[in-house]
Amino acid sequence: MIYNQQRARQQYQNKVNNAQGHFFEEYIKAACVLYAERERADVDKTPEPFRVLEKSRDGIFKGRFTARAQPDFQGTLDGGRSIVFEAKYTTTDKMKRNVLTDKQQDALERHARRGAVAAVCAGINDKFFFVPWAVWRDMKRHFGRLYVTAADLEQWRIRFNGSVLFLDYVHERSGSNEQAETENAETDSPGHTANGV
Repeated sequence: MIYNQQRARQQYQNKVNNAQGHFFEEYIKAACVLYAERERADVDKTPEPFRVLEKSRDGIFKGRFTARAQPDFQGTLDGGRSIVFEAKYTTTDKMKRNVLTDKQQDALERHARRGAVAAVCAGINDKFFFVPWAVWRDMKRHFGRLYVTAADLEQWRIRFNGSVLFLDYVHERSGSNEQAETENAETDSPGHTANGV
């Protein structure tokens, strides 16, 4: 077998990206726990629907996904409004619109039409954002291209304290009475959703 350096680099990068994506989801799950404790929201990671096809004695199994994928996270905000969002992370300096599959986009669109807070929780390197679905969906109109950088998404940047605090924007959202840069936004009393969400 001939060693292919480019292929080896790509495989390594894929493993790094996969691991970073798992860490990102764990940081979001930590925020879900925090928000539940503070009675701001009940949001959970949506399990992937699958069926076990074959089991082996060593604990390994083969499985198959059985249903249409649902958004990564779903739940209810204090006050009763639904929230659904996809979680996407990249170690590069930009994120393409098409990181969401057609099915993921369709799901967010359906939920948004019914009044849910629908969004993409995006991580670009060490910055995190909660981008409304309408902005993500119409990325070309908003940014003139089908990818975004951290600078493009600055107005939707959210706090990070070891948890990706998707309900706590760093900057004041238009139409909000909450102060920008509140020192401990993640410890606000119950009932405060993300500034403007």
